[in-house]
Amino acid sequence: MLNGVIVKGVGGIYEVETEQGRLQCSLRGKLRLSVERVLVGDRVEVSLGSGGGVVEKILPRINELVRPPVANIDQVLVVCAVRQPSPNLVLLDRILVQAELMGIASVVVFNKADLDRGRAEELRALYSSIPYPTLVTSTVTQEGIAELRQALQGKVSVLAGPSGAGKSSLLNALNPHFKLQTGEVSAKIHRGRHTTRQVELLACDQGYVADTPGFSQLQLEPDQEDRLQFAFPEFGRYRADCRFRGCMHRREPDCAVLEALARGEIAPTRHENYLLFLQEVAPRY
Repeated sequence: MLNGVIVKGVGGIYEVETEQGRLQCSLRGKLRLSVERVLVGDRVEVSLGSGGGVVEKILPRINELVRPPVANIDQVLVVCAVRQPSPNLVLLDRILVQAELMGIASVVVFNKADLDRGRAEELRALYSSIPYPTLVTSTVTQEGIAELRQALQGKVSVLAGPSGAGKSSLLNALNPHFKLQTGEVSAKIHRGRHTTRQVELLACDQGYVADTPGFSQLQLEPDQEDRLQFAFPEFGRYRADCRFRGCMHRREPDCAVLEALARGEIAPTRHENYLLFLQEVAPRY
């Protein structure tokens, strides 16, 4: 029996990376009946047969993402362009919040820095102060590519972010053999075209990285109301000093988070997005 990781699945056939190389595998019949779905990133046990491999068992998952459907993720790299298209900070913060709520580490990547150096540094300063590991990259100048490679080393990573941000281009810069399709940004709607059609784990620097289909909407769940403020790490420096134990940092008196916001110690866009997400999960507020 071999241990492996599912790196791709199409039409009921799964490519599994094992210590003996990559195998084309099908699922054992009883497994097809007992498992709701098989995900890229699943750790599995495989037996060898004359026609390839057979997935005998899916090992327990550490975590799983619904959209994109990937299992056993170590970190999410949220990629936004500084221009073409303009950075969508609502979407960026939404992805960061969902990663925080799942206990998955995040790295923020601002790509296409060659198009607007000032904006790139402004965004880096904002998110690195939260603090998130924050990279500034450009596939034109190769800036930040070495740092990105180091961030991916030895981990299972998901690249997330809007279409047109340059996720596939970054992966091609890391390894030209990937030859991932890239797309232009529409001049009319200022959004990228989806070029990644399915989730696949790509071997990269002793780890794996998933180039995933672009996001346009991610929804938070209603039961996340009490946890939402804890998904904003910068609030943690001040929460204990709020007058009310159940402070939601909206308009309560003597709220230390609001006071920090007024002093410029919390970015206005971050608090605005917190209030937006709070309205989604708790409309009564």
